[in-house]
Amino acid sequence: MPGMTDRQTQTLNITLAQLNPVVGDIAGNGHMAREALAVAQAHDSDLVVFPELFIIGYPPEDLVLKPALQQAAMQAVRELAKETAKSRTALLVGTPWVEGDRLYNAVALLADGEIRQLSFKRDLPNYSVFDEKRLFEPGPLPDVMEIAGVKIGVPICEDIWNSNEICGHLAKQGAELLVVPNGSPFSLHKQQARREVVRQRISETGLPLLYINQVGGQDELVFDGASFVCNGDGKTVQRLKDFDSDLTTTKWRKGKTGWKCEYSEAGEWSEGHEAVYRALVLGLRDYVQKNGFPGVVLGLSGGVDSALCAAIAVDALGADKVHCVMLPYHFTSSESLQDAKECAELLGVRYDIIPIEKAVEGFLAELAPLFGRRKSDITEENLQSRTRGVTLMAISNKFGAMLVTTGNKSEMSVGYATIYGDMNGGFNPIKDVYKLQVFALCKWRNARKPAGALGPSGVVIPENIISKPPSAELREDQKDEDSLPPYEVLDDILECLVEKEMPVEDIIKRGHEGETVRRIENLLYIAEYKRRQAAPGIKITSRNFGRDRRYPITNRFRDPE
Repeated sequence: MPGMTDRQTQTLNITLAQLNPVVGDIAGNGHMAREALAVAQAHDSDLVVFPELFIIGYPPEDLVLKPALQQAAMQAVRELAKETAKSRTALLVGTPWVEGDRLYNAVALLADGEIRQLSFKRDLPNYSVFDEKRLFEPGPLPDVMEIAGVKIGVPICEDIWNSNEICGHLAKQGAELLVVPNGSPFSLHKQQARREVVRQRISETGLPLLYINQVGGQDELVFDGASFVCNGDGKTVQRLKDFDSDLTTTKWRKGKTGWKCEYSEAGEWSEGHEAVYRALVLGLRDYVQKNGFPGVVLGLSGGVDSALCAAIAVDALGADKVHCVMLPYHFTSSESLQDAKECAELLGVRYDIIPIEKAVEGFLAELAPLFGRRKSDITEENLQSRTRGVTLMAISNKFGAMLVTTGNKSEMSVGYATIYGDMNGGFNPIKDVYKLQVFALCKWRNARKPAGALGPSGVVIPENIISKPPSAELREDQKDEDSLPPYEVLDDILECLVEKEMPVEDIIKRGHEGETVRRIENLLYIAEYKRRQAAPGIKITSRNFGRDRRYPITNRFRDPE
C-alpha cells in the first residue's frame, strides 16, 4: 500500500481539498487537483480528499450523460493517478464512472500510479435541487478502502443522510474512520443540519468522520464549503472556512480507543444575514467570472432592491467592474435621483443618467392610433419598465457587461415585475430573497463589511433608501402598498404558501384576512409563466423557484373554500 511505514500505522495525515471546481472544466479541475497534491506532499500527507464529482464539478445535470464527457473524465482520472506513482500521498477523487452501460457517481482511490479502487454512490437523492436517479445507477454496498494500512469507509454525500445502512455496513467491514465527499449546496440552517446528521452517524458507528464539501457558485446554487471533522465522541475538532476555498491537512493519531484527529482552533462560521450575504456575493462572483463576463451593469433606481444588488456586485467584483445607470422618467422623484447618486458615490462605481422620456413618448406616439382614447393603465406603466430594459440590454450588448436584474422573491412570487422590462438580465442575486430580508441585509451591510468583500467599509446604502416607502415610480405618488399588502403580511403569507405548502385555511388561522390570502395564492399561481422566463438567481431558502418548486403554468387548482 502507498507509504506503508511503522510511523503511519500510528499516525495519519489527511488533507481536505475544499476547492471551487468549474462544471465541465475537466482540465482546469485536474490542474487544481495536482496543485492540491503538491501542497499535501509538502505537508507529508497520506491522503488528499476532494468533494463529490470533483473532476467534472457538481452538479453536472444532464451534461454527465454525454459519452464524450464521461470518457474525458475517466481518462483525466487515469492521468491523475500517474501523479501518485512516486508519491506516498494517495488521492480520493470524485468522478463519473461507466461500467458496461451503467453510469455511476463514483470516488476513485488513486495510489502507486494507478486507480487502486472505485466506490459508487448508493443512495441517490431525487428531491429539491437533486435529480440523480435520472442520471446515475445506484451502487452496491461499498467496500472499505485501505490507506497506509488504515481501513477507511467512504460513503458519498447522500449515503449518510437517510439511514445508517451504508455507514453501518462500512463499520462492520472494519472501517476505522469515515471520509465523506459532498456536493451540499447552501441554504439557511444547512450547516446545522449537516452537523446533526454527522453526529447521528457517529453515534451509531462510533467512528470519527471527515466531511469534505465543495465551495463556490454553480448557476443558482452556492456551495458554502464549511467542511469539518468530528472525532468518535461527536465533538467537532477541525473546521474549514465557509464561502472560501481551503486546503487543510488534518493530523490523526491512533490510541486505545481508535483514531483521533488533533484539535485546531477555527474562526466562527457565518450565520443569519452574514451567511446569506456572503452566499449572494459568492454566487454572483462565480456566475460572472466562470462565464467570462468582464463586469456587470444594472439599473440603479434609488430603491432598496437595486441598491442591495449594487452593493453585492461591488463586494463580489470590485467597483471598477460595476456600472450603474439611472433611467428617469416623469414619475421619478428628485429624492430617488439623489438617493441613487449618493449610493453610487458611496460604492465608488461608474454612474450614468439616461433619461427615457423621448423613447417612451416615441412608443406612445407610435401606439396612439391603435390605442385611441383608451385610458392610461398598466400598459403605459409597463412601457416605461420595458424601455428601461431595452436601454440596459443595449448597454450590456455594447460593452459586454452582464445585466443584473434586481427583483426580490416577494415581487417574483406575485408577478409584481414586468416581463421584458425590469426582469431583463442575465442573473438575479436576490431572486430568492424576500423583501423584508432585503431591508435587513441592507442594514446589516451598512454595519459590517463581510470577509472577502471588495467594496468599501461603512455605510454603502443611504439610510433614506432603506427607510422610505417602496415604490416602482411608474405613476404619480405610487407606492407598493397600493397594489400589495404590507410586506410584513405578504412575506409571511408567501413563506407559508411557498416554503411550507400550508393550506389556505391554516394561513388564515395565523391572523391573516381570508380575502388577502386567497388573492396572494392566486397571484402566486398566475405569475408562474413570468418566473419560467426569469433570469436564474441564487438559492437561499429551502424552496426556491425553478429548481425546488416546479409548478405548471396552466393550472386551475386553488385551495377549496
